[in-house]
Amino acid sequence: MRIKVDNLSFGYDYRTVLKNISFTLESGEFLVLVGNNGSGKSTLVKCLLGINRVPSNRIYIDDIEIHQYRQWINIGYVPQKFDDFNYEFPITVNEILTVSRLSKIDEEARLSLLDKIGILELQNENINSLSGGQLQRVFIARALMNNPKLLILDEPTVGVDSDSISEFYRLINNLNAEGVSIILITHDVKASKANFTKKLRMENGRLTETLDNEVTS
Repeated sequence: MRIKVDNLSFGYDYRTVLKNISFTLESGEFLVLVGNNGSGKSTLVKCLLGINRVPSNRIYIDDIEIHQYRQWINIGYVPQKFDDFNYEFPITVNEILTVSRLSKIDEEARLSLLDKIGILELQNENINSLSGGQLQRVFIARALMNNPKLLILDEPTVGVDSDSISEFYRLINNLNAEGVSIILITHDVKASKANFTKKLRMENGRLTETLDNEVTS
């Protein structure tokens, strides 16, 4: 999936958050977006997802202007916080994936996905019994249920132990190698093991640098 952002500015009320943002993500690329909290990273993601309504002719998805784009099923999103779930409610992993699914997936494909993500043995577990790393995998599986062309992950390793973080990067690196375009938002790229092809840094709502194939922040 190809993403093009052209001179995008966006704000809330009288506060400008994004200032003249421009970049391109080619199909199959792995983009890391780095920056401190409050730099505008999550706001940019909400613009890309169509949550924030942006001016016309600023964002194109597969060369379609975002206001005309309809195939949102092709984009998987893993937010930093999962505020739409009540963790005290007795719901299993399978139930989360079932209510989240927008398109049909047969049983063999579902089990194959769970095995690929590493949560096959957890499918009947209550979410309250899962570790942070396991819960993270559940929501990655949720984002992949529709076989998306683009996966957007917003600070996905916050609150996750080091072993789970290593497994997470192994997983998303493999997904990217299979052709899934990835946008990873983080504040610390040095701690990551992402095989990214492009890095953008945000500071105060602006992209301050664009460095390809760089491995340090």
